[in-house]
Amino acid sequence: MKRGWMIGLLSLMLTGCLGMPKQVTPVTDFELNRYLGSWYEVARLDHSFERGLSDVTATYSLREDGGVKVINRGYSREEGKWQEAEGKAYFVENDKTGYLKVSFFGPFYGSYVVFELDDDYQYAFISGPDHDYLWLLSRTPIVSESVKEQFIAAAKQRGFATEGLIFVDHTRTGPKHKTNEQ
Repeated sequence: MKRGWMIGLLSLMLTGCLGMPKQVTPVTDFELNRYLGSWYEVARLDHSFERGLSDVTATYSLREDGGVKVINRGYSREEGKWQEAEGKAYFVENDKTGYLKVSFFGPFYGSYVVFELDDDYQYAFISGPDHDYLWLLSRTPIVSESVKEQFIAAAKQRGFATEGLIFVDHTRTGPKHKTNEQ
């Protein structure tokens, strides 16, 4: 009985992580090959796994199994070193819809929803499974004020608490994107 309850709870938790906020709709006509490469995290809502990190980047490349390899890096000022996490992502619906599931830990996946994307793939607005997860990614560490304003307006319209946004510092000097092992 106890085991069945635990399996049910785990299933509920896992399926709950693959949803998206009601007001969020993934982009269509998504082109993965254009999305691959390096992105700078310009803004995010606060959450424990990135707390205190600056100079955050995400790099996407193809995996042999058809999925996406994800490398997230950021600098921890508190620890005085770079942190890196490697994950994997797969499309949830189809490869033309910007709705993926991403995992950094075993079989546990969370939503990665591209809900706005520049025509030239220069910036993207990303949501997680609920209103607690929101990112602005860009091909450059700095975006124009108009892109910031567009991001904030789009996020507010979709119910995100934009007053909690953190604009990520990318001014660290020294070797770029070193991992702890380098």
